[in-house]
Amino acid sequence: MRLRLDLAYDGTDFHGWASQPGLRTVERELAAAVTTVLRLDEPARLTVAGRTDAGVHAAGQVVHVDLEPEELERAVGHSDRHPEEALGTRLRGVLPPDVVVHRVTRAPEGFDARFSALSRRYRYLVCDDPTRLDPLRRREVVALRSPLDVDAMNAATARLLGLRNFAAFCKKREGASTTRTLLRYDWERRDDGLLEATVRADAFCHSMVRALIGALVPVGEGRRGVDFPVEVLTGLSRDPRVKVMPAHGLCLVEVEYPEDDALAARAVEARARRED
Repeated sequence: MRLRLDLAYDGTDFHGWASQPGLRTVERELAAAVTTVLRLDEPARLTVAGRTDAGVHAAGQVVHVDLEPEELERAVGHSDRHPEEALGTRLRGVLPPDVVVHRVTRAPEGFDARFSALSRRYRYLVCDDPTRLDPLRRREVVALRSPLDVDAMNAATARLLGLRNFAAFCKKREGASTTRTLLRYDWERRDDGLLEATVRADAFCHSMVRALIGALVPVGEGRRGVDFPVEVLTGLSRDPRVKVMPAHGLCLVEVEYPEDDALAARAVEARARRED
């Protein structure tokens, strides 16, 4: 059977999602917890919706894991709880405090946490007013010294939307496509004075969101015009004028999936596009 796990984590003390020898990662912690709780003979193999980078947080991460029915039943023990509920409770009991599994559910037929996803939505938080800095939020908010012009930034982001080659905003990986559909990118001034960027796309390549943020900051500061991000985009290569912003301001907020009867078809479509 396939299980869906919905979870959140503070990425501050992690070297990203993906397991790496000798490093603390979210995947390594979660896989170890599942393996321990269910007494699996082999380490649990997880598939994640979005492989977050070192220091990046998640409020709405999604993972799937495949198990035999008798393996899941081991989570119940002597309780009368449903196996999925029991597994969620036991995982919360053994995971470190910077990772929380919110829900464990049986995945619908055809569900794939990665390839069935329609989009991923990220949030980036910035404080551009030193008098409003909150030290309690230093792990999730990036502090800037200059005030930013939200209108100018939104005028610039509108020109980046659609199906584009985002090679200029990605850390290139051999054989990997850099073509993505940017569905939303906008900035707003919140009631608490923070600036919040919302970035949503069908998928993201490595460091893409933080580079997109970095291309807009000089526009907001007035050092670049509203055409600057598009100029970078059409260059199709990393531009030294674009600073990749700090990881701690970034959070994966939501992964969107289609209705259950469209999950399998979406996975086939997305997998074919990635392999191109």
